[in-house]
Amino acid sequence: MVKGDGAACFAGGTRVVDAELDELVPALPALSLEGPKGVGKTSTARRRGGTVIRLDDPGVLEIVAAQPSRLATGTPPIVIDEWQRYPHSWDVVRRAVDENPVGGKFILTGSATPTVAPTHTGAGRIVTLRMRPLTLPERGVETPAVSLAALLNGEHPDVEGATAVTLEDYTTEILAGGFPGIRHPSGRAQRAALDGYLERIVDAELSELGVEVRRPQTLRRWLQAYAAATATTASYERIRDAATAGEAIKPAKTTTIPYRDALERLWILDPLPAWAPSSHHLSRLTFAPKHHLADPVLAARLAGVDAGALLRGEGPTTVPRDGTFLGALFESLTTLSVRVFAQAAEARVSHFRTKGGAREVDLIVERDDRRVVAVEVKLADAVSDGDVRHLVWLAEKIGADLVDAMVVTTGRFAYRRPDGIAVIPLALLGA
Repeated sequence: MVKGDGAACFAGGTRVVDAELDELVPALPALSLEGPKGVGKTSTARRRGGTVIRLDDPGVLEIVAAQPSRLATGTPPIVIDEWQRYPHSWDVVRRAVDENPVGGKFILTGSATPTVAPTHTGAGRIVTLRMRPLTLPERGVETPAVSLAALLNGEHPDVEGATAVTLEDYTTEILAGGFPGIRHPSGRAQRAALDGYLERIVDAELSELGVEVRRPQTLRRWLQAYAAATATTASYERIRDAATAGEAIKPAKTTTIPYRDALERLWILDPLPAWAPSSHHLSRLTFAPKHHLADPVLAARLAGVDAGALLRGEGPTTVPRDGTFLGALFESLTTLSVRVFAQAAEARVSHFRTKGGAREVDLIVERDDRRVVAVEVKLADAVSDGDVRHLVWLAEKIGADLVDAMVVTTGRFAYRRPDGIAVIPLALLGA
């Protein structure tokens, strides 16, 4: 890798979300930092906390359940870690904020949406902020040269820079993943850590949400099929059939949908919604989400592929796709990164696809005023006119509402094409 060991270089450095927290925590009475286990929520929150209450400690949980007012006692910001283990903690915080809405009182962290909802939604009192796995800049892979926020500003900034990050390096990073605690220099240690992470989801986390997994193997096969569908809009039936290939009797939706819903509550599934433009004559759109796991490393591990297999173009074939599985995982890594950078810029991310797939754009980054930056993702170091045809078509359709467009690649150089479309290696893209 370019800057240190790609599997173990992160050691609690700065995260993109840190800048958001530095701005929001002092101004807001209560903030909830949410995302899958292992992304660093606890360590990030504790760096700002005056008092830390860890509800994943059974002893602490027992005391809090007996005397909930303890949650509002201490030096602010009071960090309530894994708040979903005692859902009524949300209501305690909400009441405390009602009594004294001063900024910087509470930071909650959560690795799941609880099955038993709080009495009050917390609207207007508790602001939710999503935290995702490490992006490439956060891992120390490369120093970004192009800011997504600058592209969103609509000023058409200069695009330039060079990187030595190669296709092999991107593959290494996909397999290393963005969970700080399970990035290991040893391939075997990494695989064991990922297997343990996935096994805990199936064997423990779902049951803690009240979901009874009667057939763990069925759930594991469903997860493998979902992984195979990474970066596609494959239908529920297609994923179900891939999970039960060779079986005459398919499980009913009532069996598998609760698994899917619970995995979303654990933030393990991170589907990308379809873009629904409201002010343009764009018709015959598909509104199916694109499938992504929280981190492409989970998809790679569920598929049982290593670097050699990915670079040879191998991967699961149970769900049809255009291109290679490595291309899908690279798109998923790009999607993860763009979502993190877009959140910092107060923008939303979706995808665009017409029915039948005649026109599609991998990522649409949308500002509050509905103007957008369009992003195509290519597992290639060169970009042809054919690679930008959907971006050109979209520009013709929505005009000035397209403030910029880019192709994210595995190449070396960042630049603008003569048509104005930016070409940016993923390693050079930042917040």
